[in-house]
Amino acid sequence: MARASDTMESGALLRGVARPQRPKRPRARFANLLSLRWAAIALILIGWFVYYPIVDNFIVSTTDQDIYTGEVTNVGLANYDRLLHDPVVLLALWNNCLYAIISVIFQVFGAFLLAAIIEDLRSERWRRLWRAVYFVPSAISITVTGLLFYFIYQPQIGLLDAALSRVGLSQFVMPWLGNEHTAIYAIIAMSQWQGFGYSTLLFAIAIQKIPRDLYDAATIDGAGPVRRLWSITFPLTREMTGLMIIVTITGAFQVFNEVMVMTAGGPNNSSQVLGTWLYQKAFIEDNFGYGAAIAAVIFVLTMLTGAAQLWYTKRRRVQL
Repeated sequence: MARASDTMESGALLRGVARPQRPKRPRARFANLLSLRWAAIALILIGWFVYYPIVDNFIVSTTDQDIYTGEVTNVGLANYDRLLHDPVVLLALWNNCLYAIISVIFQVFGAFLLAAIIEDLRSERWRRLWRAVYFVPSAISITVTGLLFYFIYQPQIGLLDAALSRVGLSQFVMPWLGNEHTAIYAIIAMSQWQGFGYSTLLFAIAIQKIPRDLYDAATIDGAGPVRRLWSITFPLTREMTGLMIIVTITGAFQVFNEVMVMTAGGPNNSSQVLGTWLYQKAFIEDNFGYGAAIAAVIFVLTMLTGAAQLWYTKRRRVQL
């Protein structure tokens, strides 16, 4: 009995003593070094292809370069001073802001409402059908969409003016892309049609992640569709809403293809945006320093907008 008790006490003492950690095997050390190497390669690639061009763009914006002769002249902040007094830059900035405001209204809040309506349908078959119907335009290339609407807006053979004439609204018939007052709005309308379905699908995915028990409990308590939308759907999709606002606004300040395909900034620079004016100055007029200054403004605007929206979204985050 004494020997058994001694054995139990010694076992308890051994269990209480921490076992020394075994040294890592060479294979584990090699795996750690290999993972660090891949991380270093990724950081180098990101730094070379993302951050270095950003820094280099700011350097180029302080110079006056000639691509044909290779002559470079340092001009300091002269390009930025010229930018502040360029009326086309102010018009292009206004068009970008207009693009962003209308896109947020339709591609964020409008898409959110449509997604909520689709996901509230009882039949899964109908929900799948409407998701596919609204997503089809987003699968079309923006260049193809621009050419399609270019012909729709044609005053002689275009579908839009023909439809207006047929329904007795001939007073609204006009060259939509040839009018300084309607060109930018025609381009924005085309862009909303092309991107509306993609935003709707993203909101539908976010709504599907909300537990159905919350809706059932709200229905039992007497909450109607509008109340459920405002009290459940909107708060629990706030992160997706914030993300879509960031993507939409940054995309509005980086817009290029739509304008270039349909009007190239015309007529009389009325539909110019910062991206097309950058292209005009840098690649058409061979003024890379001034074009780099416009690019720097686009970068700063998108970064400030994204940072502000991320800060606001983080403060208002709702967790289940």
